[in-house]
Amino acid sequence: MNNHLSIALAAAVTALAPVTASSQPYPAKPIEMVIHTNPGGGQDVFGRLIAEINNREKLLPQPFTNVNRPGGSGAVASTFLKGKRGDPYYLLSTSTTIVMALAHRADLALGLDIYTPLALYGFDLQAVTVPADSKFKTFKDLIDAAKREPNAVIAGIASATGTARLMLYQLDKVAGIQLKYVSFKSGSDAMTAVMGNHVHLTTENVSEVLGAVEAKKLRILAVPAQQRLPGLPDVPTLRELGHNLHVGGGRGFSMPAGVPKEAAAVMEAALERAHKSPMWRDYSTRNMYEDTYMGSAAFSQYLAKTLPMIGEFMTAVSVKAQ
Repeated sequence: MNNHLSIALAAAVTALAPVTASSQPYPAKPIEMVIHTNPGGGQDVFGRLIAEINNREKLLPQPFTNVNRPGGSGAVASTFLKGKRGDPYYLLSTSTTIVMALAHRADLALGLDIYTPLALYGFDLQAVTVPADSKFKTFKDLIDAAKREPNAVIAGIASATGTARLMLYQLDKVAGIQLKYVSFKSGSDAMTAVMGNHVHLTTENVSEVLGAVEAKKLRILAVPAQQRLPGLPDVPTLRELGHNLHVGGGRGFSMPAGVPKEAAAVMEAALERAHKSPMWRDYSTRNMYEDTYMGSAAFSQYLAKTLPMIGEFMTAVSVKAQ
């Protein structure tokens, strides 16, 4: 081999070596699970469960690490994710209502195009929940009181634009009432306020209030479900009571926009396997989820289809909207 060819080959090998060394299969390092709520909220518990399933069952060769980034009704977490465009080592535990509400905030520039939707696991239904010793013994009692005196019945919720607030908005419309609301840092804080009789009710998720219901500190008056929940056979649906509502927080996951397609496919497959795991099935059943799995394409279509309705809601509750 002549000297010129030897030098050329050596240069080629040297140039390729760093690329080869860095081309490890995805994921090559831990993945940060970004959670937009404080610890203890429904989205937090959901995200941590799926992280635990991955870490325990080794669905991916790297673990999820959980980081809570609360604030701004989800804006802090989504703004952080937007700044990680193209980076497949970040995963957002997504609440569909929060994501779509942020997309309508003209002051934020957090449209659906900042996400790569990967998987929707199902819907964590809302629950009209009062203190165990509340004067409202039935849902009708609550509605009658709200009709007699607008804004006198007060609800505690975790976000001014979250699913619980959407529930109040829709309930106001179909029942012809006007409830007042107070926002807290998390669903657990809203629940605590109800248990302390600081507010009259909450419309946070079934999964969040179940423990206090079982401890006889709270009572559920009604749920906006398609049919009575097996674990709450004595609780009527709003449909039964003449109000055709179906409201629940969609729980799922998204990566930043612009991530490599191969990495997104690996993560989507891992999340689908987690959804099929016994741990998720047990959690979903115990917490009375409406288990409706959607992969990336179906999840993206669902968000786009539902976005206009959330825009109407945002405008109606006087939040800055596009």
